[in-house]
Amino acid sequence: MTPDWIGAFVVGLIGAGHCMGMCGGIASLLSIGNSKPSPVIPLLYNLGRLLSYAVIGGVIGGAISSIGQLSDFNALLGWLRLFAAGFMIVLGLYIGKWWFGLLFFEKVGQKLWRYISPLGKSFLPLKHPSHALPFGFIWGWLPCGLVYSMLTWAAVSGSWYNGAGIMLAFGLGTLPAMITVGMGANFLKKLQQADLFRQFGAILILIYGFYTGYMALQLIIYTV
Repeated sequence: MTPDWIGAFVVGLIGAGHCMGMCGGIASLLSIGNSKPSPVIPLLYNLGRLLSYAVIGGVIGGAISSIGQLSDFNALLGWLRLFAAGFMIVLGLYIGKWWFGLLFFEKVGQKLWRYISPLGKSFLPLKHPSHALPFGFIWGWLPCGLVYSMLTWAAVSGSWYNGAGIMLAFGLGTLPAMITVGMGANFLKKLQQADLFRQFGAILILIYGFYTGYMALQLIIYTV
């Protein structure tokens, strides 16, 4: 397990309150709307969601690393890391509720989501608990600024497996909250939406973002 994976897991824990706002209603609907509520449904839904994150992260991480091999990778990596650091800072400001610029990227993603969402809705109502898995995989593409921020991290990971690992670790960080929402528990929701918890986590993300930006600038200066 790399430090990036650990960091991504922590971001998932901190940002899970946002995930509950975006996807929690869907998870609850799957459990409540089923004629025979089963704990398997939220588990399979979230497994599908995590698989979609890993696939997206692997594709983006692999694509960027392949492009880098065709050019001066260190110079390209420096600029990409600086871009990712900027996203981390914007994410920290968003989670702390100090600035909401991240919503712009969610609005951009909604254009693609219009073409994907009908496929997910075709699984509703669930005819079998196993259908929650593909439904979760599709719903993992839901426009989400938090996910987009993590994808910039995956993009500069240097390989497809690191990109997939970062996104999977992030998804695992959100998992406890999402599972408990699907099962009707509210304790984690109250904790992760508490101002103190959210702002403390936001400060940690900001520190990491500024540190990553500093290291990226050092790499850029070195390659000039």
